[in-house]
Amino acid sequence: MMSEPAPTKTCAPDAGRVEPHIDRSRCEAKSDCVRVCPYNVFEVRKLLPAERQELSFFSKLKLFAHGGEQAFAVRAADCHACGLCVKACPENAITLVAV
Repeated sequence: MMSEPAPTKTCAPDAGRVEPHIDRSRCEAKSDCVRVCPYNVFEVRKLLPAERQELSFFSKLKLFAHGGEQAFAVRAADCHACGLCVKACPENAITLVAV
């Protein structure tokens, strides 16, 4: 059984009140969000063809330059709104959105 990580002082006590939103036109897959999130909300993976089609031409070029990968909030419902990902993202690609 996995124990839940210890919350930081700024984390909300309950998960699921906010979710991280990643701006696809900004994310460069540097994985800072993956490293700092105490709740393992993020992972970096290659975009699927359908996900690539939704991007603008400039965003597709940027994606190509970064190996076709971006961050995804795969466990967004586990977010405790600590904001560490927002602070860590060098591209300012992450915002926390109320659900």
